[in-house]
Amino acid sequence: MKFRPLHDRVVIERIDAEAKTAGGIIIPDTAQEKPQQGKVIAVGPGGRDERGKLIPIDVKVGNRILFGKWSGTEVKIDDVEYLIMKESDIMGVLAMAEVKNETRKKAA
Repeated sequence: MKFRPLHDRVVIERIDAEAKTAGGIIIPDTAQEKPQQGKVIAVGPGGRDERGKLIPIDVKVGNRILFGKWSGTEVKIDDVEYLIMKESDIMGVLAMAEVKNETRKKAA
């Protein structure tokens, strides 16, 4: 099933946090917090201003982003859990993650 968000909404897949600390201690699932990082899966066309002019969304499919702990609405599509949230709930794009991924692709 394909899902296309409307207006200024974004579909995000959470990126799981590390289950091990820097010291090597394994954190059980029950003690872990929900990750606040995600990968953009789909974006809507954008919002509209008072005059009806389309305002495009800044994030793109594939961006790694940061969002608030309680942001978005959790949905399950084809047994995969996603978050749907407005663009304004996104705190920022992780630029370093994109650079590292591009460097790895070029090296391979």
